[in-house]
Amino acid sequence: MTIYKAPNFTPYNRPRIIGLSVFLCGSIEMGKAEHWQKKAGTVLSGAGYIVLDPRRDDWDSSWEQTIHNDQFFTQVRWELTGLEMTTTALVHFDPATKSPITLLELGMLSQMKPDRTFVSCPEDYWRRGNVEVLVDRYHIPFYESLDEAIGGVLVKLRMIEKEEKEE
Repeated sequence: MTIYKAPNFTPYNRPRIIGLSVFLCGSIEMGKAEHWQKKAGTVLSGAGYIVLDPRRDDWDSSWEQTIHNDQFFTQVRWELTGLEMTTTALVHFDPATKSPITLLELGMLSQMKPDRTFVSCPEDYWRRGNVEVLVDRYHIPFYESLDEAIGGVLVKLRMIEKEEKEE
């Protein structure tokens, strides 16, 4: 079981991640979102994949969100590099949150790896329409529930594994 949580693993200090991996991208908003990363991380790492989880155990909401704040800068850099380096990304929108950073990250992923991004967006998420249009335009796999999206990631990673063995 390999789950790296921010900032304990610094992917930007490594040339690449060894093994198939998934970045858990989505709603956090400390105290508002369910702790969905724990469930997704357990399933995906239990299947033998490397998981990058940006949900920090020691996050301090009083940190100034500026490039000049070392803790904030390190966190954001960790997330951006992790998004770039992982094989796949699982994006989850919790209806109890606004998740503006997740929307930003989904926009990035739509350009970086649309065929390796998997989106879970329940019907009552406040900007679901925007998410639906974006995933439709870039042919990103879209799911109603987190469980379905996790399943989609597993299928893709197994497919990549099979392709790599055939090479």
